[in-house]
Amino acid sequence: MKSNCIRWCGWAMIGFILMLPTLSIGQEGSSDVAFSAAVVNLKSGSMQERGLAIEQLAGVQNPRAIVILQALLDGRLFKLKTDDKLVIGEEVDAGYQLIDAKSAESLGTVDRSATQKITLTNSLRTSLRKIIGRLELNDDDAGVRLAAVNVMGKSVDDESLALLQDHLSVEQDKSVQKAIKLILGLEQLNSPDKATRLAAINLLKEQANQNVVNRFNELVEKDAEGNYLETDSDVRNQVKTALVKINSQLQLYAAIETLFFGLSLGAVLVLAAIGLAITFGVMGVINMAHGELMMLGAYTTYVTQQLMPDQLGLSLVIAIPAAFIISALAGIIIERGIIRFLYGRPLETLLATFGVSLFLQQTIRSIFSPLNRSVATPEWMSGTLQINDFLSLTWNHFYILVFCLLVFVLLLQILKRTRLGLEVRAVAQNRNMAKAMGIPTGRVDALTFGLGSGVAGVAGVAISQITNVGPNLGQAYIVDSFMVVVFGGVGNLWGTLVAGFSLGIANKLIEPYAGAVLAKILVLVFIILFIQKRPRGLFPQRGRAVEG
Repeated sequence: MKSNCIRWCGWAMIGFILMLPTLSIGQEGSSDVAFSAAVVNLKSGSMQERGLAIEQLAGVQNPRAIVILQALLDGRLFKLKTDDKLVIGEEVDAGYQLIDAKSAESLGTVDRSATQKITLTNSLRTSLRKIIGRLELNDDDAGVRLAAVNVMGKSVDDESLALLQDHLSVEQDKSVQKAIKLILGLEQLNSPDKATRLAAINLLKEQANQNVVNRFNELVEKDAEGNYLETDSDVRNQVKTALVKINSQLQLYAAIETLFFGLSLGAVLVLAAIGLAITFGVMGVINMAHGELMMLGAYTTYVTQQLMPDQLGLSLVIAIPAAFIISALAGIIIERGIIRFLYGRPLETLLATFGVSLFLQQTIRSIFSPLNRSVATPEWMSGTLQINDFLSLTWNHFYILVFCLLVFVLLLQILKRTRLGLEVRAVAQNRNMAKAMGIPTGRVDALTFGLGSGVAGVAGVAISQITNVGPNLGQAYIVDSFMVVVFGGVGNLWGTLVAGFSLGIANKLIEPYAGAVLAKILVLVFIILFIQKRPRGLFPQRGRAVEG
């Protein structure tokens, strides 16, 4: 009897093991049936049935479900009129490029008239956003989860709040946690329970978010009848304390932003002035055509982009050496053709280079017309780095700042570590002695002027990324360039760097109070007064410049 029981138990266990694959297949089959039924109701059911189908798709374990739901929300879900098949379409010139919604099989391109869009009501669309957000909360990618939380935060209900509260305990990513806490805190401010509202204030006071600031301001403001929105005085006092802390953070963010834009403006000034510092310091030439050499670099960038319209990033990289070569050649021609006959006569060199600037402006007008030209910014330089609601840094100004420092370091290495740099420094310190030592000062003058002009062309490339390119572009920077050179110390590269950044930051600090034009005037007045006390600038040069 006992052996029979053992035998029957053994056979029962074997049977159960043999049935496991069948049960698994049955579950998978059930999921596939539910998925197929939901797809049918999506394409042919009523709006009510469509809503049930959306809920059903959200519940099935099928990787295509989320793809179909997202396509439905984006308006890319269609059914073919010929065979009633559900498809996902991407717009192309000829119509729609289709894939099968269920299998992801490519179906080629069809005309728009061959498809019928699966539509939604506004309420279904709102519900669908929440469903997709709920599904994406479990995604492995933190970016997807963050986007899902933000979508859910746009239309919050009790179900969404409960879901976010539960997810907060298992979420590991700090940015996603912060977004969830923001949503929960804002909703808890509406709670009738005082302790809950106080807890929400403590939670939100660490958030640099515009919605938090607006909500806190509402709580401490009075309505038309003189009543506070928040009736409890303890809660109001807590809100006022939180606002003080948040406002101190806003002042810090404003200072960082001002410093950043001041440095970026300073970078432009340094790039514009550094070439002038070389020619002015070594040769004592007041080059009024320096701005037009920057203009040539900017137009070189424009022409390069016209030749490579589909490769903006590459065209900008190519424009840098091209602008340097073109402006440097123009500078050498100016020096060899005009300036070398006028050494020792600064007033005449000023008038001659002013005439050259007018000639270059008119030449550009004849070739490109007097109208400004727009230079496109590559994608990697576009947009902003959004740190929070109150602090954002533009990428183009950031790259110009980095570019300025790279140009400065490269130029410094050329002057310190090359034969040309050695000869330039020798001529700058004592021209007669350098000539007596066999240094060809004429060739050094030409190459120095070419180097300074080439750097001006490179500055034009950078300027083209923040403003339109036109024949008068150089005139906007020539006065600023001379101010930077004189303030920093004639011929001193480090002085030019410090002066450029100092004036840029000073401009941005004054602008909010005095306006852009008055800020420049005040900076100019400051430089005039400063030069009265220190005629040789911040970092005076030693050698020939002192003798002259």
